[in-house]
Amino acid sequence: MADPGHAEKVLSVLRDGAATPLAASWRRSLTQHHLDPENRKPPEILSEAELRAAQDQMGSLLAAAQDNLDALFQAVGDGGCCVLLTNAEGVPVDRRGVAADDPVFRRWGLWNGAMWSEAREGTNGIGTCIAEQRVLTIHRDQHFHTRNIGLSCTVAPLFDAAGRLAGALDVSSCRPGLEGLTGLVERAVTDAARRIEARAFREAFPKARIVLLPDAGADRASTPMLAVDGDDLVIGASRAARIALKLTDEALRKGLPSPDRTADLNEAERAAVRRALTQTGGNVSAAAAVLGLSRATLNRKLKRLDLVRGREFH
Repeated sequence: MADPGHAEKVLSVLRDGAATPLAASWRRSLTQHHLDPENRKPPEILSEAELRAAQDQMGSLLAAAQDNLDALFQAVGDGGCCVLLTNAEGVPVDRRGVAADDPVFRRWGLWNGAMWSEAREGTNGIGTCIAEQRVLTIHRDQHFHTRNIGLSCTVAPLFDAAGRLAGALDVSSCRPGLEGLTGLVERAVTDAARRIEARAFREAFPKARIVLLPDAGADRASTPMLAVDGDDLVIGASRAARIALKLTDEALRKGLPSPDRTADLNEAERAAVRRALTQTGGNVSAAAAVLGLSRATLNRKLKRLDLVRGREFH
């Protein structure tokens, strides 16, 4: 049942100038999107033709999500939750739910084709996750619209193989008392989102070698992955890899050497130089001749390969 004081709570927080992330979303809803917190109309629904078009536009990401939607629903479905996969506009294009709960979820608009962007629905899990591109939970009266304060939604953004925002993965419930499980649900949603992205990334580069980078925590909802072709050039990078390595589309078009292959080549080159120096008793000129290099070139290699310190060459 809607709280008649919710709208006043939203407005009072904004009047007080609160600087929290929630207040920032409420402020966008009111001043940027010109929404009324007391609006009680349900979300608008796409036509069947529009929904099919939205599903088609999701492409490989929708196909890559199927097994993970099933697995996530198995983990949370018994708690009265449904699972939604949305596009980048906040429209669910696929879902999982218990049949007995479907009529309730449909009434709330937690259904395929519903429009859950922040611009239309104000602060809500799906729309605000997409607007801020981060994992978040919007519990009950944190929603902007009074009619949505019965919902609890935990959502992770989804990024495509080019690192672009492609949608969101949502777990929603109409039951109270889930606040204590927020951490567990966020981890489950985040892990499922990462698996979907990883599978879609691999399928986008079926002939490439996939290189996994150390996860530096750049983005919990995106796996740092590179796709490397037969010439050892990077031809694709996930969003987390782009952030970690500061990669752009232009840099990828120009061609970048694979970090793992570069390391391998450096080690191989270092070993070859050391063997030549050993053979020649540390004589740089003789070692250069063995390697077919000038002495100046070999000196530069000694410095680059960090073979100078603590060694005596002549």
